[in-house]
Amino acid sequence: MHTDLWDLFINTVKAEVIPALGCTEPVAVGLAAAIARSKLQEAPESIQAEVSPNLMKNGMGVRVPGTGMTGLAIAAAAGAIGGDADAGLEVFHTLNDAKVNTAKTLIEKGKVKITVADTSRALFAKVTLFAQQRWVRVTIADTHTNVVAIEENGITTFRQQQPSSTAPDSNMPKLPSQTTVQDIYQFITEVPLQRLAFIERAKQLNEALSQEGLSADYGLQVGATLQRHVARGLLSGGLLTDVISRSAAASDARMGGAMLPAMSNSGSGNQGIAATMPVVVAAEYLQSSHEQLLRALMLSHLLAIYIKQHQHKLSALCAVTTAAMGSAAGITYLLGGDYQQISYAVSSMIGDVAGVICDGAKNACAMKVSSSAGSAVKSSLMAIDNIHVTGQEGIVADDVDSSIRNLSALANGAMSHTDQQILDIMVQKAL
Repeated sequence: MHTDLWDLFINTVKAEVIPALGCTEPVAVGLAAAIARSKLQEAPESIQAEVSPNLMKNGMGVRVPGTGMTGLAIAAAAGAIGGDADAGLEVFHTLNDAKVNTAKTLIEKGKVKITVADTSRALFAKVTLFAQQRWVRVTIADTHTNVVAIEENGITTFRQQQPSSTAPDSNMPKLPSQTTVQDIYQFITEVPLQRLAFIERAKQLNEALSQEGLSADYGLQVGATLQRHVARGLLSGGLLTDVISRSAAASDARMGGAMLPAMSNSGSGNQGIAATMPVVVAAEYLQSSHEQLLRALMLSHLLAIYIKQHQHKLSALCAVTTAAMGSAAGITYLLGGDYQQISYAVSSMIGDVAGVICDGAKNACAMKVSSSAGSAVKSSLMAIDNIHVTGQEGIVADDVDSSIRNLSALANGAMSHTDQQILDIMVQKAL
């Protein structure tokens, strides 16, 4: 394989697999607010934020780290009062009790307003900070840290300049359209190990988050509940239970507001968890070598990116399920599976969890992480016995790349109507 493609694979993973503190949709609002505050250079008296329907969906029910509160209002206020404008997806890392209390006071006084924007962009946040006679507005769109415009007192001081034919996130490395799963498999089996050393940080960050989720009462305590029932004898331990509980625990902590970053994938911490923790736990259980772990993690994260790049950034399809397809590949690799068996595992997961909906970021996301992690293990164990969902069943095709395209067609097409119905239901609940 040509080393230029190797470079692109590695650069794409480095760009898409990055630390994120908290759910990334509220983070986008908090980051816009923090950048606006850095331009305003004084505490805001009021805040207004307009967000896309999909961002509203993913921000309504999720806890913002360090605040003890859920929703976009606290994300905007905390970002404006105590956010780090230069920290990207870790904008909230500088919060403390005093800053959070000031942010909460703004909300209690009715000084923070969140509305749904009239936009076709799935990911869009326009945040305006007001102080006396001055105001600053920052707009983030298309990706969670992509600032497209800054306005100060009616004067545009920055606007993203791009040709009309260029995608908004065109500066991000992208996998070539002709990439196949076999290309990815060949890459991870041949690339020198030292070039993959950076991916170990995904294990370090997400494992710490998992341990945090098991040690305290976060979210729905999905992971901790499963481990309690193992201790009580209601569940047996082993590979499947450990993968499910430890993966879910990381999501419990993340969605429950833990002040620890997740290593994200494709702009989502839960996707990063789903692409990491099942592989990490399987490697421990199988006593895999350090090299096997790194190659399996790289396979998982790169394949998760490959699948996600076939789909819209935010949709009605729960992307945790597709990220865990990367873990299915990674676990199958650790079990000694070859390319064909890895393909079997991914196709079986498509046959299993296709169509799981995304109804916003919330504590219950940990349950979807647990379901996806369990499916990854199940599909991998079937695959090494050469058992799999075939091309004669449902949307699964005879080859894995076609199966992935079929799944993405479902997500990008018919499920757009599902997405609107979900949004309508959630907005009515919020009224």
